[in-house]
Amino acid sequence: MAFEIALLAAFGAMLCWGIGDFLIQRAVWKVGDVEALAFIGVVGTIMLLPFAFTQLPLMFSGSNLTMLIAIGLLTFIVAITDFEALKKGKLSVIEIILELELPVTAVLAIYMLNEAVTIPQLAAMSLVFAGIVLIAAKSLSLKNGLAGIEKGVLIGVAGAIGMGLLNFMTGFGAKTISPLLIIWAPWLFFTIFSLCYIWYTKTLHTFAANALKHKKLLIGMGIFDTLAWLFYAFATAAHNISIVTAITESYPAIAIMLGLTLNKEKILPHQFAGAALALGGSVVLAIMI
Repeated sequence: MAFEIALLAAFGAMLCWGIGDFLIQRAVWKVGDVEALAFIGVVGTIMLLPFAFTQLPLMFSGSNLTMLIAIGLLTFIVAITDFEALKKGKLSVIEIILELELPVTAVLAIYMLNEAVTIPQLAAMSLVFAGIVLIAAKSLSLKNGLAGIEKGVLIGVAGAIGMGLLNFMTGFGAKTISPLLIIWAPWLFFTIFSLCYIWYTKTLHTFAANALKHKKLLIGMGIFDTLAWLFYAFATAAHNISIVTAITESYPAIAIMLGLTLNKEKILPHQFAGAALALGGSVVLAIMI
């Protein structure tokens, strides 16, 4: 039963992340990186408070509070990095680059928690890597060096590494503290960090105006991103972090479809091949489980 719950939650996270990232890209274009993150935090914190209220004493048990604050700070840093990549690059390209979080998460889970990964699963991860290389390049020629890299890719790589660490810490916290609290508490903390930054830059009036002007987009973004992380936390609480993350890595398929159809993005043939290879590797990895 635990495996079935983990599988359903993982696919729920995949779907919500795909839609959420599409909405995030639109939101950062309209309101900015920190502002978009603050809106996600406000929506998620309010949405989950009625369910998290009874678990609040867990925040102050042992070293839980320190860990929750650390995850909140890491979420703030990683999210801003990812949002900047989404703002600068094509959604269809950046979504594939962000799949680097899979091997990072898997390595941490294997090393820190002794989770087992088979050779065929490692081979499937290699397919994801190969796809990432293809999708990141504007040209197959090596003559242009970094000039041949798609916009936002290098920022996306940094964000993906940070996201891998965040995935691991979230999964570990879901197992040791609570799947619900490991999402709600960091949401509260990164919301505070975001609002403090907005106050410091004296843009609170713009933040409030954007809340009214783009309320449907911002609320939708907050709901889908919060649900994605909540599903992920419940999935990792019930199963191996590396395996659950592998399943969720199919989420770019949703975002890519939305990017190509609604954003009218265009990618080159070798990038299509890279996307297929990377996504195919993720799907194969999930089938092996």
